[in-house]
Amino acid sequence: MSAVGFALAGFVIITAIATAMLRDTLAAIIVFAAYSLGMALFYTLLLAPDVGLTEAAIGAGVTTILLLVTIAKTTRPRAEKVFTAINCPAATLSVGLVAVLLFTVGSIPVENFLGEATPVTGAAGTPGESVTGHYLQSTYEQTGVTNAVTAVLAAYRGFDTFGEAVVVFAAGVAVVVVLHRGEFL
Repeated sequence: MSAVGFALAGFVIITAIATAMLRDTLAAIIVFAAYSLGMALFYTLLLAPDVGLTEAAIGAGVTTILLLVTIAKTTRPRAEKVFTAINCPAATLSVGLVAVLLFTVGSIPVENFLGEATPVTGAAGTPGESVTGHYLQSTYEQTGVTNAVTAVLAAYRGFDTFGEAVVVFAAGVAVVVVLHRGEFL
């Protein structure tokens, strides 16, 4: 992994821990927004820009706005403590899950994980070559759509694309409902 990847992973871990440990709700929301933005950048660094854009829009954007509007509509109790005490069983479980995740990610070859030698997916000699060739050769016969990208999104990944559209629509409706109940609209 590159130095940028390690720095971003460190930032994401620190903001995740800070979000869980902060007692001040407003501070936790702001740190959570930073965490979500860091995850969006991390997804983009992992060559998944569609997931990164969704995380940025929903996680850093809509969720943060909804949480801030909720805070604005409720009272904020003052607490002397900034951070809460650590729940040892929950922390142990979290560390275990992170260890399993790191073990799983650690089994991915380094040269294929954010390295300079990362090949273009579907390029000659890569495992995705046959899959890419299949879609490019048989897209029109199977779907009747001339554009391969549109065919993959609309036909092959139709349910996934539909689910993403439903999530974005539901988030938009939630924002309108929350803003309509207050003085914001």
